[in-house]
Amino acid sequence: MSLSVSADGVAEAPETWHFPYFDDEMGAAIGAGMATSDAMLLGRVQYEEFAAHWPTSDDEFAGFMNNQKKYVVTTTLTEATWNNTEIVTGDIEAELTALKATEGGDLAITGSLTLVQSLLRSGLLDQLQLFVHPVVLGKGARWFDKLDDQVELKLASAEAFGSGVLNQIYVPAK
Repeated sequence: MSLSVSADGVAEAPETWHFPYFDDEMGAAIGAGMATSDAMLLGRVQYEEFAAHWPTSDDEFAGFMNNQKKYVVTTTLTEATWNNTEIVTGDIEAELTALKATEGGDLAITGSLTLVQSLLRSGLLDQLQLFVHPVVLGKGARWFDKLDDQVELKLASAEAFGSGVLNQIYVPAK
């Protein structure tokens, strides 16, 4: 799981504040995570945003994004038209547990607030990477506002990029 977040915990609309801080160091950290993944796990909203952008993009990540296996966790979407995408519905916790048990690389998640909160609650998130940006936004949806229970994490690593972004990687404490 990889998330961009402001210093005050806001994750809403990163396209309006994230890009001035994106540099080669962050690109390398994101690329390293992408290199170990065999598939992406997306919530419906993130899927719809990505599916509207990547198929026609000429960005350096477009080939990876379009060809990567994708799973969309949703209770409302009935069809996925983006290349190499399957819908995960029904007993989502059981289906995700089965996906995690398959051989292969990691399941990568970018964004998808509701999905991340669900995975944290159910104990299915193995690693949380936060790119904490040196900006206070003061308003907007925060990543962890809707968690009802405490989730204990252990800091696995941290580094500061030249842009001021902190790359923090957490794993479950238990």
